[in-house]
Amino acid sequence: MLTPVSAETIAIIGTGQVASALGPRFAELDHEIVYGSRNPSRDEVRQLLARTGHGASATTPPEAAAVADIVVLAVPGTAIEPVTKSIGDLSGKIIIDPTNALRRGDDGFFELGVETSNAELIQGWAPNAYVVKAFNTLNWTTMLDPESAGGPVSIPLVGDSAEAKAVVATLVEGIGLEPIDLGPLRYAHFVEGMLILWINNRYVRHKPFEFHLRKVQTK
Repeated sequence: MLTPVSAETIAIIGTGQVASALGPRFAELDHEIVYGSRNPSRDEVRQLLARTGHGASATTPPEAAAVADIVVLAVPGTAIEPVTKSIGDLSGKIIIDPTNALRRGDDGFFELGVETSNAELIQGWAPNAYVVKAFNTLNWTTMLDPESAGGPVSIPLVGDSAEAKAVVATLVEGIGLEPIDLGPLRYAHFVEGMLILWINNRYVRHKPFEFHLRKVQTK
């Protein structure tokens, strides 16, 4: 049985842009934030802790995951297998996967790097955890400042546990974004594919754009 979302300990595995955006925002909701870093004492991590505040701490990825109720895998999509397999037993924990399974084709364009999705692979490596795909369809700058999008931004959630998705939805709402449940974890393949056009136009065709999902307001 999952615990309520209040006063959770959240492990943010990684200290890059996504971690630096989500960690401080979750800390503002009074969650205890523990960053997992290969070198938790380096200057960049100390600076991140200062920005996060609220008693945030940093340790190694396995130690961070061990004390957490929720684990955010804020790492490059290509690193997801070694990271997931190295952070210990994740049974009973909610795993938030914001990564995208990308690889670069021979023509220089990005494409999906796996037949299924990173989220489904993570679930296979941690079968007793609750994997929820979230936060992979928007720029990290929008995570920091949702109002910059000019209106509500919906965050697609997919996962096989309705209860876990409800917990993640509360986090999404807490930082000013709008959760939208798109169904079971097998749909993560399509959600990860949403990034392909964005990243190719930004980094290959050099014609960047932003797009945001928004719920239709019904009566």
